[in-house]
Amino acid sequence: MADLSQFDPNSVSLLSNNIFGLPTTEEDAKLVLLPVPWEVTVSYTHGTARGPEQIFKASHQVDLYDADVKDGWKAGFFMRDVDKQLLLRSDYLRKEAELYLKFLTEGGDVCDNEFLKKTLVDVNTGTIAMNEWVYRHTKELLRNNKLVALVGGDHSTPLGFFKAIGEHKGDFGILQIDAHCDLREEYEGFQYSHASIMYNAIKEVPQLTKLVQIGIRDYCEEELDYINNSNGKVVTFFDRDIKTRQYEGDTWKMICDDIIATLPQQVYISFDIDGLDPKLCPRTGTPVAGGFETEQLYYLFRKVIDSGRKLIGFDLNEVSTSHDEWDANVGARVLFKLCNLLICSNRD
Repeated sequence: MADLSQFDPNSVSLLSNNIFGLPTTEEDAKLVLLPVPWEVTVSYTHGTARGPEQIFKASHQVDLYDADVKDGWKAGFFMRDVDKQLLLRSDYLRKEAELYLKFLTEGGDVCDNEFLKKTLVDVNTGTIAMNEWVYRHTKELLRNNKLVALVGGDHSTPLGFFKAIGEHKGDFGILQIDAHCDLREEYEGFQYSHASIMYNAIKEVPQLTKLVQIGIRDYCEEELDYINNSNGKVVTFFDRDIKTRQYEGDTWKMICDDIIATLPQQVYISFDIDGLDPKLCPRTGTPVAGGFETEQLYYLFRKVIDSGRKLIGFDLNEVSTSHDEWDANVGARVLFKLCNLLICSNRD
């Protein structure tokens, strides 16, 4: 553990320190954050690849007192440097993907275009390499007995982490906060699209026994059929149904109890920022009206821990900073809460 004897948590954050202004090294930290600057398959607006570094900058404005988890930060949070080679690869492939998508949306037939057929291969090969990179780094951290979390990037980024944590921890469930199901078999020809992350997780991670989705409000018929034919492996609490229950008198506690009842003992939180009301994340890649307030979700997460279930990891994705710092500010505060709750759930 880091020597905090000279550190004043009430003072200004030093830019020379790590995430949230903490004087923590990776060796000292109990929780290590892996940034994944990747947004190759985004299908609307871009900016999420710069999310990790902008969240890092905004984190120095976050006060360290958390009423839910006293002194959680003392366990040590550390965020690794953004891998510049991965970011450059994302930028390069994103430019290729944009040409491909423009052609596709204008009604072009990719089968008749040799250049764009190669582009599709390049993008799919690149996303496979990114998945392997994430798997390798998260597996190493878990072997070193670190708590691990991932900061994206778009929502395609955590697949390798799902695989690593499943191998390390055994059977688990994902609690997905999202406006979208992300259950398409593929999207726009991209096998590992951000719109397919949960389809791929269920297909490729045998330890994933349950997917519980909340806040969903933008989805296609193919995804609804997948949910209905999953034999209960996927349970979806649609935003419309949540709101209807609240309008008719059900409390948020009652709804949370129903959500928690569907979760297994080990829980991983996959947090797409567009699960929030878009006033909190207007620059995210695919914003959708509706969604949650942050305190609603913090309440749910506390209740998950209170139920005796254990948080084993999380990812925070789709924080875009293409226009201003507001989304990164919200993202940094969501990240701080998730870090503290993960520490709380894993205290000896």
